[in-house]
Amino acid sequence: MHTFLIEAPCLPGQPAALPPGEAHHALRVLRVKPGEAVCLTDGRGGRWSGKVCSVGDGQVVCQVDAPLPQAESPARITLYQGLPKADKLELIAQKAAELGVAALYPVAMTRSVTRWNQKEAEKKRERLERIAQEAMKQCGRSRLMQVGPLLSWAQALAAMAAHPLMIMPWEEAAEGRMAQLGARFPEARDIGILIGPEGGIAQEEAGAAEAAGAHTVTLGPRILRCETAAICACALAQSLWGDV
Repeated sequence: MHTFLIEAPCLPGQPAALPPGEAHHALRVLRVKPGEAVCLTDGRGGRWSGKVCSVGDGQVVCQVDAPLPQAESPARITLYQGLPKADKLELIAQKAAELGVAALYPVAMTRSVTRWNQKEAEKKRERLERIAQEAMKQCGRSRLMQVGPLLSWAQALAAMAAHPLMIMPWEEAAEGRMAQLGARFPEARDIGILIGPEGGIAQEEAGAAEAAGAHTVTLGPRILRCETAAICACALAQSLWGDV
């Protein structure tokens, strides 16, 4: 059953017109027909069952039937991702959205090879938002993962310090497991996770993050790629504090 993003909350029994972009996709790609069952979500917590009522002139109108169960995690996880190369951030955004992450912020770090100017950062953010939107619809979430602007290291430090629980997986950590943090902070619900870029987190960055309250952990004896580390850490956090 296809899921479509609408612009306003729905009321059961009322019609809901798909926005132009969603209508175009429904008509030209999915070729929906009247009577076809669909899911509708406003991306802000609402998700409903429905069916296509009418199509034509580039428009798709659906009838809203009933609210659907929530698939949002009880843990609000914010991922701070050191800016990686190429399209790795797109993969991270997709999988983070599927794993129920609430927000993703790219961070310019010492060992980030890629550098974005303002125009590139805005374009990349729009692309990541589209990827997060499609992932939300595919996995049955009802809230869009927030994709934040590119943060400097100083901005990221300030933002990370605001989380009651901040976790920093680091390849140079010899001990400390996320399961141990789960035992120490079983009631944590606002969790930040810092993942470094391909070159890892620099020593001075790790020290500054720890001074800001981050807990250093290891993800095991094997060195993980940054995209693997991000997915692994988010999945572990969902297992310990969320709904996985």
